[in-house]
Amino acid sequence: MDPRTKSSLLWGVVGGLAFLVLLQGYELLSGQRVALGAKFGVALVVLAGAAVLTYAARNRLPGNESP
Repeated sequence: MDPRTKSSLLWGVVGGLAFLVLLQGYELLSGQRVALGAKFGVALVVLAGAAVLTYAARNRLPGNESP
């Protein structure tokens, strides 16, 4: 697998998991629950969005010194 693609997919996973962690904190603090399907549906959208954005913006990100 191309390192650029692998890096983008990993950042997508990080974004999706970060969303789920923030949602868990919201549920704990507010006492409200979000449907399981909605949680993972939005997490997949966040994952895909983060992966696409990092793939597209890789050359424009500051501090990026990898070839």
